[in-house]
Amino acid sequence: MTLLGIFVEFPWLALLPSVAFGVAGYRWRRASIWVAAIVWLLYAVYETAMSRRILCSGDCDIRVDLLLIYPILLIVSGVAVLSAFRAR
Repeated sequence: MTLLGIFVEFPWLALLPSVAFGVAGYRWRRASIWVAAIVWLLYAVYETAMSRRILCSGDCDIRVDLLLIYPILLIVSGVAVLSAFRAR
């Protein structure tokens, strides 16, 4: 299991980065940090719906959608972290 793959197995863990970015966004008032918090929150909701078979009716073992989602999460998170360091 990869580091990001843990979010597929335990979707609620995606709330941790969302909360962390939310706290940082509140503290430093940076839009990019708020965007990261919202993106992670949306991903947590999406991944929970996938794991409960709400968005996936059949066999969900091959997740091509993650090839797009994970790079977006990494880029948005990286920009937010850089923004947080600049705010300090």
